[in-house]
Amino acid sequence: MKLDLDLDLFTYTGTGPLRLAEFPHRLDRPVYDGKRDYRRRLKEFASEIDGLQSMMYAHDRYAMLLIFQAMDAAGKDGTIAHVMRGVNPHGIRVHSFKKPSSEELDHGFLWRTNKAMPERGRVTIFNRSYYEEVLVAKVHPKIVTDYQRLPRADTEDLEPLWQGRYRSIRELEAYLHGNGTRVVKFFLNVSKDEQRKRFLRRIDEPEKNWKFSEADVAERKHWDAYMGAYSDCISETSTPDCPWYVVPADDKKSMRLIVSKIVLSRMAALELHYPEVSDERRAALSKYRKALEAE
Repeated sequence: MKLDLDLDLFTYTGTGPLRLAEFPHRLDRPVYDGKRDYRRRLKEFASEIDGLQSMMYAHDRYAMLLIFQAMDAAGKDGTIAHVMRGVNPHGIRVHSFKKPSSEELDHGFLWRTNKAMPERGRVTIFNRSYYEEVLVAKVHPKIVTDYQRLPRADTEDLEPLWQGRYRSIRELEAYLHGNGTRVVKFFLNVSKDEQRKRFLRRIDEPEKNWKFSEADVAERKHWDAYMGAYSDCISETSTPDCPWYVVPADDKKSMRLIVSKIVLSRMAALELHYPEVSDERRAALSKYRKALEAE
């Protein structure tokens, strides 16, 4: 499926200073020509992703971990649902990480996500992830000092702790990459004004009332702190093997198509193929075919 768009516009590999403010919230023009074209493109992308994922399962050498991070109302849930619609659910798993349980708090910050990593041949999607521990926890450090009971959390200077977590994340993702899991990380870059409009729609439209949370509005007061935390996080954890993709999120349809193209391009780069059949196996299959035809 062809979409004339340079993915380098959204890619940060850690090779140079990150200026999050330079990444757009909306493209100059949509990447689709009307709703019908959008639906057609999205469907074709999903079909190609499904074909490659089936081949990935048969190839049994690679896995893929898709990580979605964003401010509230950026569209994580909808993007995951639309991009993966039509893809065989046999090879897809989605994990949504909420507030840690007491058991999870009694382990290291990577423990609960490590249990959910994909097997070879499968795609796992993290709706939020271990990155919350350098985002929400950094904006609200009492999460660390009051609840996580860490040896170094009784000091006023938490910078060594954040640097240690960045290092642990880089090492984890390098380990995953070396063992065949491709880590694809998305920051859905919604603007503060667009978030406000979406919150208002959640209040005004009865069918969206359930989505509205007073806590989400309270977090808007920390917008600048979150942008700083995201800038630091993306800067510290982007590598050529495991880059971040900063995707404009004010136009949901364009965002979904861009995410689809990135997923498809990363899967296509794996050079997947179905297992080769030996001459002996081919002869056996021919024998079984004749037997079935004779029934």
